[in-house]
Amino acid sequence: MVQKEEQVSPFLVFFLIHAIQVGVGILGFQRIVIKSGGNDSWIAVIAAAIIVSAVIFILYTLLNRHQMDIIQIQKKLFGKYIGSLLGLIWIMNWILLTVTVLSSFVEIVEVWVFSTINIYVFAFIFILLIYYCLTGGFRVVAGICVLGTIIPMYLYLTFLFPLEHTHLRNLLPIWNHSIKEMGLATRDMSLSYLGFSSLLMYYPYIKNAKSSQKWAHFGNILTCLIYLFLIVITIGYFSEKQLSHHIWATLSLWKIVELPFVERFEYIGITSWVLMILPNICLLVWAAAEGIRKVVNIKQKKVLLIILLVVYILTIFMSGRERIDMMNNVSAKLGLFLLFVYIPVLSAYSFVWNKLKEKKK
Repeated sequence: MVQKEEQVSPFLVFFLIHAIQVGVGILGFQRIVIKSGGNDSWIAVIAAAIIVSAVIFILYTLLNRHQMDIIQIQKKLFGKYIGSLLGLIWIMNWILLTVTVLSSFVEIVEVWVFSTINIYVFAFIFILLIYYCLTGGFRVVAGICVLGTIIPMYLYLTFLFPLEHTHLRNLLPIWNHSIKEMGLATRDMSLSYLGFSSLLMYYPYIKNAKSSQKWAHFGNILTCLIYLFLIVITIGYFSEKQLSHHIWATLSLWKIVELPFVERFEYIGITSWVLMILPNICLLVWAAAEGIRKVVNIKQKKVLLIILLVVYILTIFMSGRERIDMMNNVSAKLGLFLLFVYIPVLSAYSFVWNKLKEKKK
């Protein structure tokens, strides 16, 4: 049972959901989505947000029914051993997402800011910062998510600069792609929303957790609006051919930002983006550590050191565009399966299991 002093207010779920959805993916999601959806990609952004809201509803239905985290729920439904094994899959998913986020950000810094940066040292310093944040407990992680949402908000104003060069007629004609293409674009867009599965672990750390559901949906809506804003500007500013050559389209938009005190704004933007990456990684590592603690019953600080060591080694090993793409594909497929297939099936099974138990009583 989680102590009250360790819990956070329900409205903080707004920041916890939004902070985990907006990270390194927002810097380059356009190329992936537009590949299938073209000028209709903005529709895929909205469709993906609606699907994610439906999954959040299913998550809360499951969590409200049992009032415990995913590890405990699986142990209750499938027994200690099978439940723990399924829990390890969730833990692996969160660790893979952490490595994907960190290795992608390291690559961005190396390509856009310091081409001769020592990856070993940079990743190690980042890992130390994560460990320092996580030793404060979940309330500190929630605070980082709040700061990581509010402080970098000024960056979105810089995307108003490309508006004078944006041709909104590029959005026309509307719906000139097949349903199959739009389905693929929606699937690809859903990858950018992944990470909110950490709710399955921090649910018991929310006061009056049932009342936090609306805040989770609000957080998802804010994420949708930001992605929608960026995809519309991107479609209007770039042609589809140009986008195929821009891995980090959002960063490319910063190239035209002109301010009296700085020549290349992307340096400031990437540096400020650390405040968005940090909540991502902290929340994912915390969820993985909490999961291992529930499965193996080891002190969380020891688990943290092991996880961060694994993350550091994998981040160093996964450097390079091909390896990062491979890691992205693996973590994306696993995340999509767990959230959009396994969770609805688990929720249905839980409902039937509860009904059968009530009948026996």
